[in-house]
Amino acid sequence: MPIRIHQSDRLCVQDFFPDPHFTKPAADSIGPVIVRRAEHTLSRSHIAAPALKVLYRLKAANYQAFLVGGGVRDVLLGLQPKDFDVATNALPEQVRATFSNCRLIGRRFRLAHVHFGGHIVEVATFRGAGEQGDDAVLVDERGRVLRDNVYGSLEEDAWRRDFTVNALYYSIEDFSIHDYVGGMADLQNRVLRLIGDPWTRYREDPVRMLRAVRFAAKLGFSLETHTAQALRELSGLLTDISPARLYDECLKLFLGGHAAQTFTLLREHGLFAYLFPATEAVIRREGEQGPTARLLLQAMVNSDQRIAEGRSVTPAFLFAALGWGPLREVLDECIQAGMSMAQARVEAIQRAEAAMPVLPPRRFRTPMQEIWQLQPRFEFTTAKRAKALLRHPRFRAAYDFLLLRGHGGEVPEALQTWWTEFQVAADEAREVLLEQRPESLAKAPPSRRRRRRGPRRRPEGDVTS
Repeated sequence: MPIRIHQSDRLCVQDFFPDPHFTKPAADSIGPVIVRRAEHTLSRSHIAAPALKVLYRLKAANYQAFLVGGGVRDVLLGLQPKDFDVATNALPEQVRATFSNCRLIGRRFRLAHVHFGGHIVEVATFRGAGEQGDDAVLVDERGRVLRDNVYGSLEEDAWRRDFTVNALYYSIEDFSIHDYVGGMADLQNRVLRLIGDPWTRYREDPVRMLRAVRFAAKLGFSLETHTAQALRELSGLLTDISPARLYDECLKLFLGGHAAQTFTLLREHGLFAYLFPATEAVIRREGEQGPTARLLLQAMVNSDQRIAEGRSVTPAFLFAALGWGPLREVLDECIQAGMSMAQARVEAIQRAEAAMPVLPPRRFRTPMQEIWQLQPRFEFTTAKRAKALLRHPRFRAAYDFLLLRGHGGEVPEALQTWWTEFQVAADEAREVLLEQRPESLAKAPPSRRRRRRGPRRRPEGDVTS
C-alpha cells in the first residue's frame, strides 16, 4: 500500500533540504507533516505487547508517548522490527516512578529501560537543542558529543535524531505519524539522509558513518549525495572510536544478515580501511579479484545465508576471515626466512592481531587463532596427523575455512575434495584415501635449517685410554 502524506498549505518536504547544506527552519515557520491513521500501514497489531504497555501507561499518566525509530520505519517498509523504542516528554526519573520494572542507564545519554521478562523497551526523553556551554552538554575539540542530557520538545527531538527515516513518531493518542524532517518522503523514495549538516553530524558521533552504511545495506536505500560525500572525507574520525565500541558496531555490520552488501559499501566509501587497514592493504596489492577479496566476499555471503536460514554465525569465524589476508602474507615471510612452521604460525598470529584495530574478546579470539593455526595442517601432514586433525574439536570450523580459502583460489580443489571425503568415510575407506592422498598431503612440514656444528672440544685434562 503506498504511503500518502497529508501536508499543510505552508509545508513542503522538499523545503527541508536546500542545497548544498540545509539549516533548520525557524520553529514557528513550519509544522509537522501529519500522516493520519487511514493513510499509513502501521497498526497496534504490529507493535510488540511490552511496547504497547509502555505507551498506554505513559498516556494514562498524562505524558506524551510516541513509538519512534526503526520500529516505525521497518513496519512501514513491511519488515519485522527487532525492537520498539519509545519517546516521551516524561523525564527519566518520572519514567522510573511510573514503572516499577524500570532501570535508568547511561551517562552520555540518559535512558530508561523498562523490563518485561527478557524483553526491554527503551524509553528516551525528548532531547532539546542544548548549547555547548550548558552543564548537561559536553563536546570535545573535534565536535564529538561526549554528554548530552538537555531535554526539549517533540519537534526538537526530531531534529536531534540521525536519519530522516528514523525520525517518524507514531502517536498512541490518535495513531497518526508525525514527521518534522521529511522522513516519509525519503521512505517513499528509498533514500537515506542525515538530518542536518552531514559534516557536523558525523563529527558529533563518527559511528554514524557506520550506521549510514548499515542502514543503506539493510534497507536497500541509496545514500543522499551529501550524506555519502561526507563519509569518505571524514572516515578517518573512526580512529578516535574505542576498539570495544568498534567491535560492537562490526557485529551489527556483519552479523545482521546483509554482510555482503555492507562489506561492498564500506569499501566503496573508504570506511573499511579504518576498521581493517592491513586487510585493505592486502586487497589493494592483490586486486579486487585476488584471493583475499574473494575469500572475504564469500565469507559474507555464507554468513548472510546462515542467518537467513536461522543458523548461528560465530564472530570467531568472521574475524578469522577478516584477518586471514595479512596473516597469510606474514606466514609466508616467516617460512621464507627459515622459521619452522610452528614458529611461523605463532609469529604470524601475533603480527596479524597487532595489525587489527578491531579484535573480538578472548572467548572468540582463542577459536579464531585455532582456525588459523590448523590451516597449514591440512596441507602438510602424515596419515597419523590427518587422523589427529580430524579429532580436533575445532576441525569443522577449520575445514569450513579451508573451503573458504579454496573459493579464493588458495587451496587446490583436489585437497578440498580429499578432506570432504575423508571426514565422512568409514575406517576402511579412510585407509584407501590415505594411500591416494593428494601430493600436498604427502609433503612434510617445512623445518628450520639447523646450523651445522663442529666437533665438540674436550675440556683440558680430559684423557682417553
